Amino acid sequence: MTTLYDVPAEDLIEALAADLAEESAVEEPDWLTFAKSSVDRELPPEQEDFWVTRTASLLRKVAMDGPVGVGSLRTAYGSASQGSNRYRVRPRQKAESSGKIIRTALQQLEAAGYVDTAEGEGRVVTSEGQSFLDDVAQRVLDDIDDPDLARYA
Repeated sequence: MTTLYDVPAEDLIEALAADLAEESAVEEPDWLTFAKSSVDRELPPEQEDFWVTRTASLLRKVAMDGPVGVGSLRTAYGSASQGSNRYRVRPRQKAESSGKIIRTALQQLEAAGYVDTAEGEGRVVTSEGQSFLDDVAQRVLDDIDDPDLARYA
């Protein structure tokens, strides 16, 4: 059986985003057009499908690293260098990602039944979420024509 570990992350996230958008499991909030994705950003995200892509990426991250909390996800999705202070003469610093974006996306994944809250530990993927990930991974693997990945089919 194919799992999310058997396919390239980029292809899996792209397919997950398409499925999440198709089944309307996640919905872009109204405030997203005004919110920055991190403290070090100057403008909101310009990507058309930013919300579903970020949500799909979070689902994969929770499945791989779970149980995981919002704080550690903020660090994982943060930028390597703080960009908004580019005019200052000091070393660049790591900036965390927006907690509101991550928290809202996780809440939408909980409402869809793919993620659940483990008491005091963070978020974990549910059995429904794991089977959703495995089904999408199998479809992605079937679509890939890479001979190195043919051994999983």
